[in-house]
Amino acid sequence: MPTVSPDSSLEDFDYDELAEACDMGDIVALGTVFLSILYCLVFAFGLVGNLLVVFALTNSQKPRNITDIYLLNLALSDLLFVATLPLWTHYLINEQGLHNALCKLTTAFFFIGFFGGIFFITIISIDRYLAIVLATSSMNNRTVQHGVTVSLSVWAAAILMSAPQFMFTKQKENECHGDYPEVLQKIWPILRNVEINFLGFLLPLFIMSYCYLRIMWTLFSCKNRKKAKAIKLILLVVIVFFLFWTPYNIMIFLETLNLYHLFPSCDMQRNLKLALSVTETIAFSHCCLNPFIYAFAGEKFRRYLHQVYRKCLAVLCNRPVTFSPSLSESQRSRRESILSSNFTHYTSDGDASILI
Repeated sequence: MPTVSPDSSLEDFDYDELAEACDMGDIVALGTVFLSILYCLVFAFGLVGNLLVVFALTNSQKPRNITDIYLLNLALSDLLFVATLPLWTHYLINEQGLHNALCKLTTAFFFIGFFGGIFFITIISIDRYLAIVLATSSMNNRTVQHGVTVSLSVWAAAILMSAPQFMFTKQKENECHGDYPEVLQKIWPILRNVEINFLGFLLPLFIMSYCYLRIMWTLFSCKNRKKAKAIKLILLVVIVFFLFWTPYNIMIFLETLNLYHLFPSCDMQRNLKLALSVTETIAFSHCCLNPFIYAFAGEKFRRYLHQVYRKCLAVLCNRPVTFSPSLSESQRSRRESILSSNFTHYTSDGDASILI
């Protein structure tokens, strides 16, 4: 299963050496229907939103900057993540499960997309910190080449963090789950959950909070009419990340405690399994919001979406595509320089939207 523990999911019974078998049949049935529907919804919205980001960035006529590089990689990691959800849905509803190769590949893509998305969100917060708080000293380092190097390093880190997950995963008795060596059977599930809690949540949340608090402090001392909008967007980024990922990580922590048999009650184990399924889907749906939070708030993406809308409307109405006259490049450049003049002291991009 596509939680942090492919081996711990939909079994009809949980056994304890000191207790009778705990019937999970109804929880499994409910979870199968619930997760299947929500995985499909997350897949549909996540696919459309992140594809729009990729198309907007790759079709943009403006020269790309380092922020575009990070946004593109965030969208690609989210696409890799959501691409596995239909396969997990198939695994949920099909008794034959997945073939061994597909089981390993799906688990690999899932965890690489999972860690990649979290890491790129963190990198974007660090990049905004450098661009606004340390604008003068970071100006020469925030280049496209530097962005490509950092992005490749992030992908390498995501693959490294994911490798143990899919290396031990295999298809066995129609179930895709972790098959650990005997020496690791007790300790590895705990290490796996700790890795998710610390590297996938606590450390990124700490870095994001520090970077955005420093950015907000800098913006408060900046006289600009767009300051309030930038601060609201900063708060939205942190609050949404916290709200969507905190319940899931709490349940992972409780699942870790359950490995030590701290929840012997059958009712508590049933509630834990159900809560883990619900919070998992809430956390996964965060990838649907990333395009709206990090990309579509920018003028470039809104302009691209407007063009796509006009083209689709023209096709549906069988009319030629017409666009309102736009400013010349020199006029647009002059206007952007005026709008962003008050921010050039705080960001090497001179980007009036601050975060985008």
